[in-house]
Amino acid sequence: MTPRKQHRSAHIIALGLLAAIPGAADAFVVAPSQARCSMTATFAEGGIDVSDLGLTMDDLNAPLPEEAFQLTKSGTESTSRVPGVEDDGCVWEETADMMDVTLSIPGLRGQPPAALTLDITKNTATITAFGFAVWSCILRGNCDPETVSFSATDGADMVPLITISVKKLDKSQRWDGFILQCGEDSIL
Repeated sequence: MTPRKQHRSAHIIALGLLAAIPGAADAFVVAPSQARCSMTATFAEGGIDVSDLGLTMDDLNAPLPEEAFQLTKSGTESTSRVPGVEDDGCVWEETADMMDVTLSIPGLRGQPPAALTLDITKNTATITAFGFAVWSCILRGNCDPETVSFSATDGADMVPLITISVKKLDKSQRWDGFILQCGEDSIL
């Protein structure tokens, strides 16, 4: 490709980019300069007034807060130990420091939510009904059991909805799920 064709291609790309950005063509005037194949972009008369935003250069140079980079991951998992049964009974949402989980375990159908409790350790969770362990799991990571929030409410088709929220011990570790393995002591 000759230098002249390369220059022309660059101009076409630049014009295409200006046309693709909504309102960008209104803010710029593209004027040919003395040289045949070059262009200069300048602000149109009046430009863009951003004084009402109250920003300073210090604001623009300040580091972004850590929350700006915080990702939330979510997904579903099976609450069954039976191979091939994917009931999607565990719906989880993970941030850098928290796990929020909603369990809808089909084997708990008919159990009154007031009779359900949660026993949680650093890496296990156990649901009890009337004081008997009925479902348990090994967690995918370590949590702080003292920060757990638990509630059990009526769900669809008489399956209780169990909501768990707990802080993770290691903020740098992503669990990518809640249940590593369902416990063998689960009677469901």
